Amino acid sequence: TTDQVGALNTSQVRALNTNDVAALTTDQIVALSSTQIGSMSTVQVAALTSTQAAAIETGDLAGLNTADMRAFSTNAVSALTTDQIAALNTAQVSALSTTQVAALTTDQVAAIETTDLVAMGTAQIAAMNTNQVTALTTAQIGAMSTAAARALNTADVAALTTDQVVALNSAQVGAMSSSQFAAFNTSQLSAMETGDIAAVTSLQLSAINTAQTAALTTDQIGVISSTALRALNTSDVAALTTDQIVAL
Repeated sequence: TTDQVGALNTSQVRALNTNDVAALTTDQIVALSSTQIGSMSTVQVAALTSTQAAAIETGDLAGLNTADMRAFSTNAVSALTTDQIAALNTAQVSALSTTQVAALTTDQVAAIETTDLVAMGTAQIAAMNTNQVTALTTAQIGAMSTAAARALNTADVAALTTDQVVALNSAQVGAMSSSQFAAFNTSQLSAMETGDIAAVTSLQLSAINTAQTAALTTDQIGVISSTALRALNTSDVAALTTDQIVAL
């Protein structure tokens, strides 16, 4: 019964074989305490089904250490509820493998606490697909480290919504590679805040095409440094509108 399961001591829980673990009902999983959950071996955690993983109470997740988190199957990870994802601590989120990160649903990605997202490694960020990246909230985007921003691939950059682009800060924009900056489309570039445009480097500016250059607003043109402006090629200069030229 659930009462019996809840009364098991940690040694007894750890003595359960994987078949026993996999046979536990969701009610029995719910009956386990954080201490009991924490006493499980990585082999036992790996034996949990997706249904069982989703049944773990949010407060009990705290009992899992980083090795336990990495032991979850991808099916189990993708089955976690958004409340469970939000309840994970920084160390637990940072411990997820790139394969586990790639298995997260878009709702789960959006549920990651900003402090936890900040602590994620560049390999974890790079493991996210385009749908996952576009699911990030503006608060999450703004909280990303410069290294994390640089870890986004060009397809991810091109898929960012205009709200997400606005949420980028100048340090993040300035840290991007020229390939990443060139991946911004005209709508994204024109949506970028002037403070972020002011941080654009010569290499970044030289990487965009004439259509992208022409999309820059007069306010954006006005804050580009003289050093960066010299990076514009002749075709970009020729594509400038009269209003953009006046704004220089």
